[in-house]
Amino acid sequence: MAITAALAVVLTLIRVACGQLEDVIIDRYFIPTHCSREVQTGDFVRYQYNGTFKDGRKFDSSLDQGFPFVGQVGVESKVIPGLDKGVQGMCVNERRKITIPPHLAYGVLGAGLVIPPDTTLVFDVLLLDLWNKEDEVQIRMLHKQQNCKRTVMPNDFVRYHYNGSLLVGNLFDSSHLRNSTYDTYVGQGSLIKGMEEGLLGMCVGERRSIIIPPFLAYDDKGYGTKVPPHATLIFDVLMVDVFNVKDDVKVEVQKIPQQCRRRAVMGDFIRYHYNGTFQDGTVFDSSYSRNSTYNTVIGMGYVIAGIDKALQGVCVGEWRRVTVPPHLAYGETGSGELIPGSAVLIFDLHIIDFHNPKDQVDIKVIYKPADCNLISAANDLIMYRYNCSLLDGTRLYSSDDYPEPPRVTLGQGKLIAGLDEGLQGMCVLERREITVPPHLAHGSNGALGVPSNAVLLFELELLQLQKGVPEGFLFIWLQDSPEPLFPAMDLNQDQEVPLEEFSAFIKLQVAGGRGRLHPGIDSDVILRDMFKKQDRNADGKITEDELNIVVNEDDEVPKHEEL
Repeated sequence: MAITAALAVVLTLIRVACGQLEDVIIDRYFIPTHCSREVQTGDFVRYQYNGTFKDGRKFDSSLDQGFPFVGQVGVESKVIPGLDKGVQGMCVNERRKITIPPHLAYGVLGAGLVIPPDTTLVFDVLLLDLWNKEDEVQIRMLHKQQNCKRTVMPNDFVRYHYNGSLLVGNLFDSSHLRNSTYDTYVGQGSLIKGMEEGLLGMCVGERRSIIIPPFLAYDDKGYGTKVPPHATLIFDVLMVDVFNVKDDVKVEVQKIPQQCRRRAVMGDFIRYHYNGTFQDGTVFDSSYSRNSTYNTVIGMGYVIAGIDKALQGVCVGEWRRVTVPPHLAYGETGSGELIPGSAVLIFDLHIIDFHNPKDQVDIKVIYKPADCNLISAANDLIMYRYNCSLLDGTRLYSSDDYPEPPRVTLGQGKLIAGLDEGLQGMCVLERREITVPPHLAHGSNGALGVPSNAVLLFELELLQLQKGVPEGFLFIWLQDSPEPLFPAMDLNQDQEVPLEEFSAFIKLQVAGGRGRLHPGIDSDVILRDMFKKQDRNADGKITEDELNIVVNEDDEVPKHEEL
């Protein structure tokens, strides 16, 4: 139904010769609230129309044809001059009723059997799209993070959410409706050109509106049934993730203790708390919510590769923020419903403690008195003060919580192995700080109030010390025993030694520093037991013959308790 521009000019000249001409009458019966751009000469337009005569009879309709009109305004136009003129100044989504007099339509000739000569035509037009060959991708910033450490660059892999709509507002696609991000490389031809350009420079958490002209989108082919040919596209994009396959683990040390005795190495067993988030700040996991540290061995592949790497070199008490790219985390597959594929993960780590299975008790002497002639050892009875805590400073228990400091015999299995070891070799009033690895403390099972696999820190002070005797003995000689022994023991020289005389003899040896009784046991109980052992016929007295009997001829008589 179109008329060439040359014929339209001829018709116009004929009408001018006859008198004043009518102009196009425009009725803008719907104008959108927002209009960022109006049709100008040279623009390309896409619109739907119904063409009728003045009496309402329809002669043409793009709706009946099944596709809208697409053309350039005022430049080698495919439409009659009146329609070309009538769409100028229109906004997308605007509706106009354009009444075109004959001289701006098909004039005195008409158009075949459809349009009679000298016919006024009425077009009802809805503008669907508007663009120009000079158009570029338009970017409108909707939200941008204040702290943007990295932006999208060519060859980066991105994950983003989007709503895709046409200029008229019709939604044609949405990642939100699928509850899944769109994941792709940028700058490798997997996206339309306009989107490739529009994503560059985005930060994680940034929102953009990207307006893409048709020739940088799907051009004259469209896409499926929802994106028509020659469609300008608007994408509202939220950037969720960005990384590059060349990225390594990124470690930011946020807090480090003033004193770092040792840094973790491969093979150490470590306990740490963490918060795990995506780059947009969404928390996906937290050890704090379980009120339990995460415990693992470093460098053995028990955790994702990025964390395994980031844990090496940490100090006890250190805080680190670790950014792990997907290829060092859960890769393209993700992890169940918790972590999507190709997700960058951020871990805020707090190192509670670590140790090595080969670690021994670490002893640090805080104070040692100048006079230190007597030191604690196995079998000694001691009294001591202590404070026990975790390496992060969490207090566990203290001797100050009880009415009196504890007394214990060393080397008898009454204490955890590491504490027993740390209390040996001390002088009275000496103070120590000892670090006890779990395998010398409460191990993997922990104890009441003590987490499993916990390294313990003890502050110790030795208050009293009574030297002991070897395990299994009640009395030892510190010097050579009298020779011969029985006459020395028989204080009244009556050739027999009752309990009273035996007890008096032993007490004289102890008082003179020549012998020692087992500490922590009542001396009368010890003396009765010793006497009973020597009074072999149980007649209430020891004779010289009884004292000289060898209990077991296969063994030598022990030097210590046997008298």
